[in-house]
Amino acid sequence: MTEEFLPFSRPSISREAIDEVVACLESGWITTGPRVKKFEEDLKRYFGAPHALALSSATAGLHLALAALELKPGDEVITTPMTFAATLNTIVLAGGKPVLVDVEADTYNLDVSRLAKAITKRTRAIVPVHFAGLPVDLDPLYELARQHGLRVIEDAAHAIGTEYKGRRIGAFGDTQVFSFHPNKNMTTGEGGCVVTRDDKLAEKIALLRFHGMDREAWNRFGKAGSQHYEIITPGFKYNMMDIQAALGLHQLPALDGFIQRRTELARRYQKILADWPQWTRPGTPKYAHRHAWHLYTPLINPAAADMDRDAFMQGMKERNIGTGLHYRAVHLYPYYREHYGFKPGDFPNAESIGSRIVSLPLFPAMRDADQDRVVAAMAALFGRKP
Repeated sequence: MTEEFLPFSRPSISREAIDEVVACLESGWITTGPRVKKFEEDLKRYFGAPHALALSSATAGLHLALAALELKPGDEVITTPMTFAATLNTIVLAGGKPVLVDVEADTYNLDVSRLAKAITKRTRAIVPVHFAGLPVDLDPLYELARQHGLRVIEDAAHAIGTEYKGRRIGAFGDTQVFSFHPNKNMTTGEGGCVVTRDDKLAEKIALLRFHGMDREAWNRFGKAGSQHYEIITPGFKYNMMDIQAALGLHQLPALDGFIQRRTELARRYQKILADWPQWTRPGTPKYAHRHAWHLYTPLINPAAADMDRDAFMQGMKERNIGTGLHYRAVHLYPYYREHYGFKPGDFPNAESIGSRIVSLPLFPAMRDADQDRVVAAMAALFGRKP
């Protein structure tokens, strides 16, 4: 009998969360309403932050956080080429020019030691990405930002639950953007949030996320509400729905448990693959941190494996095991090559990582037996014993 397909990721949804969604549907209030407000309060308590704004996605969060900076033509925003395209796309959509800094070869995070050389008189902000749930080295990054008067918008799409030197990402610093996509450490189906300590930035984002309207539907259609509103500025349709928040209300309390299991599985991968020449395992920085292990992403060594990354992924698919590709180096996509002049060789670490990286199956409900199956399939592909 053929074993069933094992995906690289699968969300864990409790019966209580499902019941909450049903109750939301039965309530008649399914768009932004009381559950979104409750979810935002829970997020503020979790992060110990004054503002947590729930949104339709982390992409929306990045767009609004950058749009709220009111970038002018020619303004530069520094980020990494080893990220999902949304990081750069939102910089462009907000009116900025993306400037890239190569990553560390072992952690895949922005190399902060290279950051100072990228800062110019046109630089307005830095957008570090906490890749796979591993925090960027933030102390020197924030010191550079302070010296040059720059904003820091942390792309923390992978990093809810991540800690840096004993502090939770989102509990300090400037502004953070989190994702609740189904393959992230917690999910609201689709969704995200912006966390900030900047009152004015929070006010702008709250305005921009719903048409630039001075009150949302929740403020208008309730018994005490008024149908009158004002448009303060042209805005977007980036609000989260109560249906989504219904999931989030139960996912957030379960988050630490999800991360604990992800960590167990990631450490098991690290131990098992320690003597496999076919793989280079993700590195670990020296500073204190808690890795949230959104992804487990080793790099294939084609010479030792006798195959490239794409052949490996196809071979695993044929064995009914899913893998992921997170990510190709963004500067090599046609748009960024054509519009900003990026070319192969500009960021060699990101390019090497992007050509070899694979996301192996990792999710809280994954059993040790499932992981053993992944390892056995890899061993069969490479012609070695598990």
